[in-house]
Amino acid sequence: MKEEMKNLYIAVLLSAIAMFLVTRYIKPQTASKPKPQEVKIEQVVEQEKPVEKEIKSLEEAVSQDERVYFENDAVKGSIRLKGARIDNLSLSRYKETLDENSPDVALFTPSSTKNPYYTQFGWLSAGNNKLKTPDENTVWTLKGTKLSPQTPIALEWDNGEGLHFINKISLDENYMFNVEQIVENNTQSEIEIYPYALITKSVEEENQKTRVVHQGMIGVFGDKLEEIRYNALKDADEKRVFNSKRSWAGFSDHYWFSALIFNNNKECNISFKHTAENTYQTDYLLPSVKVQAGSSAVNGFSIYAGAKEIKLLDKYVKENNIPKFDLAVDFGWYYFLTKPFFYILDFLYHIIGNMGWAILLFAAMLRLCMFPVANKSFESMSKMRKFQPKIQALQERYKDDKLRLQQEMMALYRKEKINPASGCLPMFIQIPVFFSLYKVLNISIEIRHAPFIGWIKDLSAPDPLVLSEILHVYIPGIFNIGIWPMLMGLTMYLQQKLNPAPTNKDQARAFAMMPLIFMFMMGHFASGLIIYWTFSNILSLIQQKTIMYKNGVK
Repeated sequence: MKEEMKNLYIAVLLSAIAMFLVTRYIKPQTASKPKPQEVKIEQVVEQEKPVEKEIKSLEEAVSQDERVYFENDAVKGSIRLKGARIDNLSLSRYKETLDENSPDVALFTPSSTKNPYYTQFGWLSAGNNKLKTPDENTVWTLKGTKLSPQTPIALEWDNGEGLHFINKISLDENYMFNVEQIVENNTQSEIEIYPYALITKSVEEENQKTRVVHQGMIGVFGDKLEEIRYNALKDADEKRVFNSKRSWAGFSDHYWFSALIFNNNKECNISFKHTAENTYQTDYLLPSVKVQAGSSAVNGFSIYAGAKEIKLLDKYVKENNIPKFDLAVDFGWYYFLTKPFFYILDFLYHIIGNMGWAILLFAAMLRLCMFPVANKSFESMSKMRKFQPKIQALQERYKDDKLRLQQEMMALYRKEKINPASGCLPMFIQIPVFFSLYKVLNISIEIRHAPFIGWIKDLSAPDPLVLSEILHVYIPGIFNIGIWPMLMGLTMYLQQKLNPAPTNKDQARAFAMMPLIFMFMMGHFASGLIIYWTFSNILSLIQQKTIMYKNGVK
């Protein structure tokens, strides 16, 4: 029975590792059948190829075109009047690094920079129609001075053939641009025209790899979330097409996010595609709009370009009726735990004022919630440790009679009221709790660059005080861990010493190695997670030691 219990522990541990690997490396499967379109965006919008041009700095690229500038408390940048393209946007609330002089995080960048990332929108004419519509080379006329939450702007262009195009653009207090596209038909006949919008992003090869947090293309179509990694669209002509009435689609980075949002009653064609080397595009094309002579047509949509602030995304879900907009954040399989955990941590942070202390208080609260279950488990394990000599005596006496040994051990368990399997229950409970907290600490931008005490300046990053700095010698990467991971390994070792030792020598050796393996395996995880686990282990040690003392176990 003892060996069976240890085998169960091993099975649980392997299951946890398997779940981690699946969460990290298995990519979601999506299937869609493209519908034939009368107009294709890639046939009309010429894709700029910066690899064939001189790569410019952001400042140089911005200065070479006439622009209209925008700014609020969250973003600042400019819209290129040529092509009506939003291709210069930085996030005022976030810095690239912890350095005081670090520049703001740059999200959108022009096509002539190293990694262009921009959005543009307009109207397309039908394939057989010779209508002259605005494109990426069209120079728009500005009506207004500067785009802000208080001052919207308008961009206008006349095609010289009776069509007048207007883009009315407004900006809220955060990261949302609202666009109203208007076409006025001053010709003598009816016209047919298609509204479209796109986001293009160049992604370096190393950033296309599979990661813990989803980075790639993302969208919600109706009520279904679709996540498509870059490496799923390796072929230049490969794409995924979806059709939906209430949708949003864009690009998801670790902490940053852009999306086209369209809430209307028209069936919309949305596609994700690989357009050139390391360049990807998401776009939408609405059904054709027929505009009678002397009348006009209007199309409205929104553009989100900013940080994945969970509370803000939830606000947009409620106020703007954007379906499942909060799923831009990769909550993982345990959404029902991950999101509440974030809100609890955020609540504690606003009370305490330090995210590190909020994590420790959160660990204490979780321990308190699981106190009865853990108490029962530790009671059973303490009894097993107390009667370990009797169990070993039985194993020695009946080592050649396995059936009799099982019978005698079961009789001893019944007599002493010991449940050897009860120690597994807290482990089963803690697996989803651990993975959920792991996700929270990885996805929450509120934890990015959040300091604790001492040398921990960023709880989302690994412990920076590593062995190579302490000893001033070269240490291979996987073994070059920090102080907190070593403390975590020590607390795991001490906790293991309080548990009954496996009687099987091979199992005993394997279990003895577990603290060391976990210490190096998790040594480069976010320091916030390591601090949580270390403190949780300390609380477990106190609880278990108290119960052992109560049961007279030395």
